[in-house]
Amino acid sequence: MTSRSLAALALALGLSACASTGGHPKDPLEPLNRATFAFNEKADQYVMRPVAEAYDRVAPLPVKVGVGNFFGNIGDVWTGFNNLLQGKLSEGLSDAGRVLVNTTVGMLGLFDIATELGLEKHEEDLGQTLGWWGVGDGPYLVLPFLGASNLRDTLGLVGDLTVDPVWQVEEVATRNSLTGLRFVHKRHTLLGAETAAEQAALDKYAYLRSFYIQYRLNQIHDGNPPRLKDPEDEEDEEAHIEGPASPLAGAPAEPLIAVSSAPNPENQE
Repeated sequence: MTSRSLAALALALGLSACASTGGHPKDPLEPLNRATFAFNEKADQYVMRPVAEAYDRVAPLPVKVGVGNFFGNIGDVWTGFNNLLQGKLSEGLSDAGRVLVNTTVGMLGLFDIATELGLEKHEEDLGQTLGWWGVGDGPYLVLPFLGASNLRDTLGLVGDLTVDPVWQVEEVATRNSLTGLRFVHKRHTLLGAETAAEQAALDKYAYLRSFYIQYRLNQIHDGNPPRLKDPEDEEDEEAHIEGPASPLAGAPAEPLIAVSSAPNPENQE
């Protein structure tokens, strides 16, 4: 996985010189990213989503909860370390407490006892830590199978996988089984999310790109990000201001009020 991620990154950087300079300023590799996005969509349609749906149907709810708790407990180890790297001592100690409680009383993390005791779960990774240190996000990237990312988060992902306890399992069959189960479970948790994305905008790629950029910014700033305006929104606003005058421009207010107060035909029986 690490070598494939590095290869994808090297390919993206190698093609940066011939990438289009137009469009979103954070997406100079948009042609390549859109091609990878299209590949991921097909892979998800024919492989990943059907497997996740089968898992959702077949696995009993207690099993799915236990699987999520187990991998969540593993993730808390690296989350705590990243909190400490960001200077968040209390959060890091809380994460350590979560691992201790859930690994022992929670039977290797199958039960999330720590949350019941008031120890809040956090989500931190090396990409967030690099962002907290002031490392810029770099160009937006779409990774094969893994989806939305950027240069900083891709490098962080390599670090995340390097220390991942699942990837440290020496027995190949066990390591592959755990990796596959974690991937399927994560995809299962996203069932239904793609429907919202498809309904939200005509361009699903652009929608997910904007969502990812804002989502990561929100994570890095712990829910209090600086107010940034999406360049695509600025272009739409400029087009609205500089474009041809609307047929209603200069019309009196009364007709507009009358139109807006008229009943919606869709709501009539």
